[in-house]
Amino acid sequence: MTICIASTDEELADIAPVLLQLRPQYSKESLIKQIKKQQENGFNIAYHVLDGQVSCVAGFVISEKLAWEKNLYVDDLVTDNSLRSKGSGKAMIDWLKNHAREQGCTQLHLDSGMQRKDAHRFYDREGFHRSSLHFSIAPLGTSLNVD
Repeated sequence: MTICIASTDEELADIAPVLLQLRPQYSKESLIKQIKKQQENGFNIAYHVLDGQVSCVAGFVISEKLAWEKNLYVDDLVTDNSLRSKGSGKAMIDWLKNHAREQGCTQLHLDSGMQRKDAHRFYDREGFHRSSLHFSIAPLGTSLNVD
C-alpha cells in the first residue's frame, strides 16, 4: 500500500477515473484542467495504490481560518467502487491525519453530501465528529432580490 501526492500529468490521468466517480459532472480532460488550476492555489491530490491500481483519491488544502486555526480540509475523498472495504479509505484517512500533523495543522475537516450515508458511517468510525451543517447557495445568481 502506497500513498503519494500527484504532481505529474501521468499521475493526474491515473487518478482521474476514480475521482470521476465522485465528480461525474467533469470529463477526464476538464477534471485534470480544473485540478491543475486549483493546484496553483495550494490544492493537493493524494492517492492510494492497492495491488498496482489507484484505489482511493483525496483532494485537500491546508489553510488557516479564524474558526479552525491551521487545518487540513478535504475537498474530495473517494474510494474506487470496485475496491471498497479493502482498507484504502482507512489508509487514506490515517495518512491525511499524519500529513496534517506534520504540516502543523491542529484540525482536519471535510464535508459530505447528505445522501452519502455509507460515507458518514465510515467517517464516524474514523473518529470524525458531526460538528456543523454546511449551507450553500449554488448556483449563485447574478441578480439580487432586495426588498
